[in-house]
Amino acid sequence: MDGPATGSEGDAEGTRAAGTEADPTTGGGAGTAGPVRCARELLDATRTGGSVEGHLATLASYDDAALSPLREDRGTALAFWLDLYNAGTQLLLDRRPGLYESALRTVRFFRADCVTVAGTPLSLDDIEHGVLRGSKSSVGFGYLPRLAPSGFERRYRLASVDPRIHFALNCGAASCPAIRGYEPDRIDDQLDRATRSYLDATVEYDPDAGVVRVPRVFLWYRGDFGGGSGIREFLARHGAVPEGAAPRLRHRSWDWSREPGKFA
Repeated sequence: MDGPATGSEGDAEGTRAAGTEADPTTGGGAGTAGPVRCARELLDATRTGGSVEGHLATLASYDDAALSPLREDRGTALAFWLDLYNAGTQLLLDRRPGLYESALRTVRFFRADCVTVAGTPLSLDDIEHGVLRGSKSSVGFGYLPRLAPSGFERRYRLASVDPRIHFALNCGAASCPAIRGYEPDRIDDQLDRATRSYLDATVEYDPDAGVVRVPRVFLWYRGDFGGGSGIREFLARHGAVPEGAAPRLRHRSWDWSREPGKFA
């Protein structure tokens, strides 16, 4: 989330050991942990202080066939990459905190390798802008393409950006949304819940002045929301302003204070 939760309802699944029967939703076979489950268990380990090395090794060892569910199902892809991004953030904050505190944070922290998937080292920027945002640049307010996408990025990037991801990704800043765990079959309900929770806490609507103060992600990624009119429709859809309201947008400042472990 440069320039951009594990609730109780998912804890049982998130902390459960790898299953012993095939699970097509997580992409796992007998005795294995599929990609989605592995990413979720890695995220849980960063929350509880458990060992992460086994999960990191498993992610690195996957081949293209094992990751096929990520290319075939939107919900599976979203759950996997959201959990992996949030886990990757926590790993970097724990292991390399100086990168975040650097004046060159947008380069040193967000472009540092945080996790390897199928033999490919990935940064937070690779996951957010390359995969989840479908090869869109981190600059340009959501209107510019990302230059020179890798072969891995082209294989796994989503066809279109779901703007609700901006309320699910935690980059370690105090202003970031809380971290939650995501599940393929409930992804839309979970993203709606995460979005409403964050907007409820950060949006201030003044009908008399005709102004709404919104999080800065609406400026940084304006194009992801469809411009000004799209932002207003998005706010109305999620209950932040009344239907049909057309207030002027004012963007709140962003608190970059480092805040690891911000789990819902």
